[in-house]
Amino acid sequence: MCGRKTLTKGKIEIIQELLINEWDNAFNWVPSYNIAPTQTTPIIIQGERKRVKPMRWGLVPSWSKDIKIGAKMINARAETLTDKPSYRHLISSKRCIVISDGYYEWQKTDTGKQPFFIHHPQKKLLPMAGLWDTWQDEGKNVLLSYTVITTTPADSIKFIHHRMPVILNEDTLPLWINPNTIKQDALNCLIPFNGLLAYYPVSPFVNFPSNNTEECIKPVPLESI
Repeated sequence: MCGRKTLTKGKIEIIQELLINEWDNAFNWVPSYNIAPTQTTPIIIQGERKRVKPMRWGLVPSWSKDIKIGAKMINARAETLTDKPSYRHLISSKRCIVISDGYYEWQKTDTGKQPFFIHHPQKKLLPMAGLWDTWQDEGKNVLLSYTVITTTPADSIKFIHHRMPVILNEDTLPLWINPNTIKQDALNCLIPFNGLLAYYPVSPFVNFPSNNTEECIKPVPLESI
């Protein structure tokens, strides 16, 4: 799964690297080293232009009675998207790109769980495939929320964990976000990342969402893997 990620770049850097056309001016993004579920992050929504909207991590389906369901829907398995009522109706019209520049995964060891930081070797953004939805509470307050789609891991990192987020590349990103892409072609984008990834162990400091400093991505020695 993907339960913690980073976006340490600022608004201008993000706009320039991903060629964003429109950014919600009411949303002031503050770079984060430890993004956790239920927090709000910048998301690119499906359309002819790349538009960024602030969304809460953890999908709350439009039909849900309780916002708390979002905490259980931070990830969606690519292999079963079309089987799940919460996701299958979103594939055609509510695809999104989750903007990130790295994520954390925990490797099970004999002594506990060792966190690793996984990122682009040249510190570029790692755009992830996602789905989003709109929900209203009883007072008609609107919430936009999203889930990160996961798949089987790239060979280089499968020793860390058996799942990874779907990271879009220069070919799959425009297909995924294009509203004219048919459903099956969009689903074909949900494959393990075939590019280079860098990774290294980090301190359990990252285990706590309240810890949100550069210390989270600082490498630490690893006695054995």
